[in-house]
Amino acid sequence: MANTRHLTIAVVAAATLLATACQTDSGGGGTGNSATPEQTGKAVQGGTLRLVGGGDVDHLDPTSTYYVVTNQILRTYARQLFTLPGSADPKKAVEVVPDVATEIPTTSNGGLSQDLLTYTIKMRDGVQWDTSPPRAVTAQDYVRGFKRLCNPVAGAGAPGYYTSTIKGMAEYCAAYAKAFEKDTPTPKALADFQNSHDIAGVRAKDDKTIVFTLVQPAGDFLNILALNFASAAPQEYDQYAPDDADFRQHVISNGPYKITKYVATKEIRLERNPAWKQESDPVRHQYVQAIEVKEGVTEPDSVQQQLEAGSADLAWDLPVPTAQLPRLSSSGDPNYKVYPGAITNPYLVFNLQSKNENGAMGKLGVRQAIEYAISKVAIGKIYGGKELNTPLHTAIPPGNIGYQEYNPYPTPNDEGDAAKCKQTLAEAGYPNGLTLIGAFRNAGNHPSVFQSYSADLQKCGITVKGLPVRQGDYYGAFLQNPSLAKDSKWDISAPGWIPDWYGNNGRSVSQPLFQTNCTPGTSNYGCYSNPQVDDLIKRALAEPDQTKAAVLWHQVDQKVLADAVIVPFQNQNTPIYHAKRVKNALYLPSFQLFDLTNLWLDPPTP
Repeated sequence: MANTRHLTIAVVAAATLLATACQTDSGGGGTGNSATPEQTGKAVQGGTLRLVGGGDVDHLDPTSTYYVVTNQILRTYARQLFTLPGSADPKKAVEVVPDVATEIPTTSNGGLSQDLLTYTIKMRDGVQWDTSPPRAVTAQDYVRGFKRLCNPVAGAGAPGYYTSTIKGMAEYCAAYAKAFEKDTPTPKALADFQNSHDIAGVRAKDDKTIVFTLVQPAGDFLNILALNFASAAPQEYDQYAPDDADFRQHVISNGPYKITKYVATKEIRLERNPAWKQESDPVRHQYVQAIEVKEGVTEPDSVQQQLEAGSADLAWDLPVPTAQLPRLSSSGDPNYKVYPGAITNPYLVFNLQSKNENGAMGKLGVRQAIEYAISKVAIGKIYGGKELNTPLHTAIPPGNIGYQEYNPYPTPNDEGDAAKCKQTLAEAGYPNGLTLIGAFRNAGNHPSVFQSYSADLQKCGITVKGLPVRQGDYYGAFLQNPSLAKDSKWDISAPGWIPDWYGNNGRSVSQPLFQTNCTPGTSNYGCYSNPQVDDLIKRALAEPDQTKAAVLWHQVDQKVLADAVIVPFQNQNTPIYHAKRVKNALYLPSFQLFDLTNLWLDPPTP
C-alpha cells in the first residue's frame, strides 16, 4: 500500500487546483462534467482533425521532445508504461494510470519491493510496432529507450529525473558523454555504445517484464515513467542519429496514429495505425481518421477566425488572441474555456555563458538590475490582463510543492522600477548602460513580450537587440543547444515552463531548470550551476516527508532567485477555443492541451 499512498499524495494539490476547470461542454462531450463516449454512445467515427498554427515541432523523437505543442501529437504515436489519462474529472486527469503496463505496481501485488526500491512491471499483450509485418513491443524496447536518454546528439530535456533516481543511470550517462568527447557521434557509433553498455537499474527480465532498481525510494517514480522520455524505442532507431532529418521520416508508431507525412515547417499528417488495437490501449482511442497540422500561420487572429468559421478545428501552437478574450468571455460561447494554471509562463532566462558586454550576464548585479526593471503587469496585459494572469515573484509558482509567497525584488504595483534598475546597474559596473541580445519566438504573443520587457530595460539604460527565432526551432535547435549559448548568440530570452506533473512535483518544477546540466537537450537554458542548489535538490528528492521536502524546495527557490537566474513574470491561466464540431475535448493539465486521442468530430465532414 506504500506506493498507493505516494500516488494519492501526488494528485491532491493538482485536484484542488483544477477543480474550477469542471464545466459542461454542449453538444455531447467536452472539457467539463460531460459523460464519456462509453457512457453516452455518442462517439462519432471518421473525419480529419485540422490544427493550424505557426511553427514546427521541437523534435519528433520521443527521447528528446520537450515542448507541449509537440506532446499533443506525440501522445498519438508513442506509448509509455504509464501515462496521464484524458478525463473530464480533474482529479483523474493528473493521476498516473497504466498504459503499456498491466497495473500500478504496489507492495501488495508484488510489483513493488518492501524497501520501495525495486519495481517489477508486467506489460500487456497486443501492443505492436507499426512495422511490416507488425511486431510486438517488448521490454527490451523500453530498455533501449532508456539507453537513448543521454545520447549526445538530442538527449532528454530532463535527464536528471532518471540519473538521480535509477541505479546506474548517472554512471551510464557519464560514460556515454565521455565516449563522445572526441569521437563523432555517428548512428553506428551511438548504437554500438548503447548495445555494449548496460544501465544497472534497468533490466528486461523477459519480453514482457521490465525491472527498475532505484537508488532511493521515489514517490514520484511512476510520474517519471509516464513522461515521453520513457517511451519504448524499436530496434530500427539504431539506424539513425536521434531526431535528425532522416529519423523524422522514419518514425515508428505503437499508438493509435502514425506519421504519414512530415514536411519541416509546413505540414504534419497522421493517419490511423492499423497495427494498433483498442483492447491493448486503456487510455487512447482512434475516433478521427486523420490528424493534419498546417504550419506557417503565425497570427493568432487568423487562427481564431478559422476556428470560428469552421475551416480549422484547433490551434496548433498559438494562443487565443488577447483582444478577443473579453468578447469570448462575455459571449458564453461553449467552445471557449479558461483552465487554471500553476505555471511559470513566460519567464526571462539569462545566458550565463555569454561573453557579450564583458560577460555582463555572468554578473549578479546586472541580473538583479533587470529583475527590478520589468513590469510584470505589462506582460500580463499581453495575455489578457489580471483576470487571466497574476504577477509572479517566485521561481516555483502556486500550486506546486515548495511554493511560498515572497518577493525578493519588489517594485511599485509590480510595474517595474527604472530608478532602482539604474542604481543597481551602476553598482555592477555599468553606469552608462549596456547592449544585450534578446532572442524571442517570432510568433504569437512572443514578439509583444519582447517589445514589453525591452522597453522596460531601455528605461534604465539597457538596449536589447531583438533576435527572432522560428517557433519550431526555438527550443530544440536554439535554447536547448548549449553551444549557441557558449558562442554568445543570445543573452536573454523568454521561454515558458509547465510542470511535467502536479502534486509531489519538486523534481518536475526545479530540477530541470536549475540543477547543473549543460548538455544538448537541457532545459537549464543558461547553464546555471550552483553546488548549493544541487545539494538542496538532492536532499529534497531523498526526503520522504513531503512537509520537510517542501521546505527544501522552497530553499531552492530562494537560492535561485538570490542568484537572479530567472525573472518570473506571471502565473498564467490557459484560455482555449475549439471549433464547434470538436467533441469530447478532454483537457490534459500537464500538457495544457486537449487529448487528441479522445476527441471526435461531429459532423466528421466540415
